Amino acid sequence: MPFSRRTILIASAILVALLSLVIYRLSNSSDSMSPAELQMKLDSIQRLEAKERLAAQGIHLDREVSPVQLFYDSLEIQPLPIRYSEEYVTGLPNYKTVPAELASFMGLEGRVEPKAISIPETAGARLMILAADEGDGLYSLWLYSLDDEYMPVDKLCLYAINKEDAKANLEADPEDQLIQDFVVTSDYEVRLTDYTGKFKAEVQRVFHIDPSRHFSEDEEIDYELNK
Repeated sequence: MPFSRRTILIASAILVALLSLVIYRLSNSSDSMSPAELQMKLDSIQRLEAKERLAAQGIHLDREVSPVQLFYDSLEIQPLPIRYSEEYVTGLPNYKTVPAELASFMGLEGRVEPKAISIPETAGARLMILAADEGDGLYSLWLYSLDDEYMPVDKLCLYAINKEDAKANLEADPEDQLIQDFVVTSDYEVRLTDYTGKFKAEVQRVFHIDPSRHFSEDEEIDYELNK
């Protein structure tokens, strides 16, 4: 049975009112969000945008085997232990460049050409070292733990450098130059030590990977500086 013109007008008015209410609530929803909630929403939007850009290139993240997993599986596996050396942090042996869109989607460190290598898994945690491009051929190193979808759970800086600090360190007297020592042991213990040519420090900070795949710092360790 056809509706009367009056019924249609009333229904239209109700629909307009409901739409106005929805739009109002959406436009004011950010007012009730905490800064952390708002940041999570923004991160989700950025990740969705990256996902759409990848899809436009024929890379579909929601397929059974995602490009993130394919990339991780393509990485060289660096055997343990891994320790600092000048050759290692400058040469990055067997590291592979991370595609820009995947780096953006995963929220990885690095400005232009981050590089990565995997290390053997432990306790269900997939592990990857990322070399973050700092310009002028310099790279900082980050140890990442990944979840079952190969997305980052936690990260730990192994070695940090930038152009200004590198220049200042190069121009300093050898005994005053800063050395950032790190080692990832065969037992997956991460030891970070900073010292100069004058002084040698014992282990300053020690981390383990906990069951939640986060890097958990051990209790503070006393150390001495020995001349």
